[in-house]
Amino acid sequence: MPTLFSKIIAGEIPSTIVYEDGDVVAFQDVNPQAPVHVLIVPRREIPTVNDLQQSDAELIGKMVLAAQKIAEQMNIAERGYRCVINCNADGGQTVNHLHLHLLGGRAMTWPPG
Repeated sequence: MPTLFSKIIAGEIPSTIVYEDGDVVAFQDVNPQAPVHVLIVPRREIPTVNDLQQSDAELIGKMVLAAQKIAEQMNIAERGYRCVINCNADGGQTVNHLHLHLLGGRAMTWPPG
């Protein structure tokens, strides 16, 4: 069964796409936690960080490089931003499709909340 994110990637659910290439798609989070909150997801469904294989190393790198490009596009690169990948329920993951949160546009605090 396709995930919510797979349906967004397929165009079945509307979303504001801010970046895409052959491997990843990035779109605005519908429940933003910062002025800039973009989700960067692989086109291929990978449920969690725990499901990554050695062969996925390049894909993870592409997700981070996409975050870098988007941060530059959205004028948050110089001031700074946060990249977060949650894993499973206790880690805060609510959709079982690997995704990287790009957050910025304000000072980030720790712990996040």
